Amino acid sequence: MRRLSYSLAINEALYQVMERDPAVFVLGQGVHNPWYVGNTMRGIGERFGSVRVIDPPVSENGMNGVVIGAALAGMRPVVIHPRMDFMLMGMEQIVNEAANWCYMFGGQISVPLVIRAIINRGGEQAAQHSQALQAMVAHVPGLKVVMPATPYDAKGLLVASIEDDNPVVYIDDRWLYDSEGEVPEELYRVPIGKGVVRREGRDVTVVSTSYMVGEALNAAERLKEERIEAEVIDPRTLKPLDEELILRSVKKTGCLVVVDAAWRTCGFAAEIAARVSERAFEQLKAPIQRVTLPDLPAPASRTLEKSYYITTENVLEAVRRVIQSKKERKH
Repeated sequence: MRRLSYSLAINEALYQVMERDPAVFVLGQGVHNPWYVGNTMRGIGERFGSVRVIDPPVSENGMNGVVIGAALAGMRPVVIHPRMDFMLMGMEQIVNEAANWCYMFGGQISVPLVIRAIINRGGEQAAQHSQALQAMVAHVPGLKVVMPATPYDAKGLLVASIEDDNPVVYIDDRWLYDSEGEVPEELYRVPIGKGVVRREGRDVTVVSTSYMVGEALNAAERLKEERIEAEVIDPRTLKPLDEELILRSVKKTGCLVVVDAAWRTCGFAAEIAARVSERAFEQLKAPIQRVTLPDLPAPASRTLEKSYYITTENVLEAVRRVIQSKKERKH
């Protein structure tokens, strides 16, 4: 199987779905500009033209309103917010409109819409251009939320999201764009709501999201030298969450570390910790550890960024704390 970068896997998914279904179109700021979307839209504007690839005036709320209306009318739009931070300007449309129409119409009408939100952390972009807001959208009933961590899932989850009859928030992180992996050439789908075990282990469960899956796998390899076998789980979908997959792993290992590159308070890591505490408390052999960003805005200084963002070392430290606590409880 050939290898493809994460960004080009997104590109291929869009190209193939648009070739197949004329109801699919893309609308978003800077869709023709690599500064905004990397190479995820390479060649798509030239192939499908300005009727199906639209770069609108700057109005997040207006953009979201247009695509919601189009979805209600039978189209399958993909709206791109090249910085998730500015998607906040259009949250009223997402939370009050897109998320609720199917419920309010008694299931007689749906909103088949993909809201592609790009996280642009790092690079001295500071507090207004670096925010990971997945917990905010996962909080809303009526929205599905996916965060692919690999090129294979980037393509398969985007296809599944476009074909889904519900609004899906598809979150991709630019720190993953250059990562490569095996991606089939044909059109395929990764089911929404199904996580995956990236690495099996017996000592500790590490649940990680998006680009932190790679950091968790790096940590797991290094932990082998310490005779610690970490099981790494990638939920892939934050909502609906594959809770049973996580619970099975925690019941086996008795330990849990959750890694999510977003803020700590009320974050997605807290949600996973709460669910495990509710349903597998008796199987826990040590306190749950969360590895998250501090409750602080992202810094603009490169030096401060090195302390702010999560690394493999942070994951290692959390796993070691859990294992140490597990040993102490035995005695």
